[in-house]
Amino acid sequence: MRLLLGLLLLLCGPLRAEVTPPAAELVVYWSLDEALGAPLVEGFQARHPGVAVRAETLLTGEIHDRIVRETEAGRGTADLAFSSAMDLQVKLANDGYAQEAVTPATDGWPAWANWRDTAYALTFEPAVIVYHRPSFPEGPPDSRGALLAWLKAQAAPAGIGTYDVERAGVGYLLLARDAEHFRDIWPLLGAMGRAGVETFPTTREVLERVADGRLRLGYNVLGSYAADLARERPDLGIVVPRDYVVVASRVALVPRAARSPDLGTAFLAWLMSPEGQEVLADRLRLPAVSLEVAGHADTAAMREALGARLRPVPVSPGLLAYLDRSRRDGMIERWRAALAGK
Repeated sequence: MRLLLGLLLLLCGPLRAEVTPPAAELVVYWSLDEALGAPLVEGFQARHPGVAVRAETLLTGEIHDRIVRETEAGRGTADLAFSSAMDLQVKLANDGYAQEAVTPATDGWPAWANWRDTAYALTFEPAVIVYHRPSFPEGPPDSRGALLAWLKAQAAPAGIGTYDVERAGVGYLLLARDAEHFRDIWPLLGAMGRAGVETFPTTREVLERVADGRLRLGYNVLGSYAADLARERPDLGIVVPRDYVVVASRVALVPRAARSPDLGTAFLAWLMSPEGQEVLADRLRLPAVSLEVAGHADTAAMREALGARLRPVPVSPGLLAYLDRSRRDGMIERWRAALAGK
């Protein structure tokens, strides 16, 4: 009897191992750091407990280049790409490196935030002016015109910071939008240059310096990061410009060469769902696109208060103009000249 039982155990063990399916793995390339992205992974896995998630944090340019390189090599690539570089994400879609991904939320998604069901804007992040509250007892400039007048009245250095548009992709995008919406953008940049402007590659570097008083004011920084830090640093004030507000977004897509496109689409569907958008809004402090949950991040109130002043950047091939080499080189050359007072 013992011999028979032993034989049965030997037989059953391998059989059980053979019929147990391997855990599915979702691979994500994104520009979120590990701590910031963790609530998204946790939320998705709560709905899909059998899926392992491997999220790789990359620079926005690396996300684009790696997807192109891996696709061309025929090796397969990530199942979802989520990046703050709107132009590079649209370029992937436009160049055929993304596939159509339809989710339950697709039909109701805003037209400006969806390009051909391949690239979706998931966040709604206004560019704002930040200031050091103790340095402005009577209030800071609240428009670009007011900022220009304030700069002209300052003796250098005025203590102002902004993006280095050569190193910060979002900084270049915001500059390009300013050039389209504000006719005095170059005089404004010239005034910044004469006032001793300091430039930085990341939002955090500007915010930290304004919060502790090393800078008095920061121009054109993403409000999502500013609002998050302002909760901890009460000396950091935020102004939503009263002339117009450029709104940037983070864009998600399922690559054409995804190894598991069904999992990529499932994660995209969760990110676009009310639950996923709520996690973006409440846990990551990134205002949501979805109108269903907009109120959780004050997006609905912002839209109601600002109305036509909001200028969201559409997810469309129009973004590709910002990647044109001659246009980019010309814009950066003019930016340098303006900051140098030429």
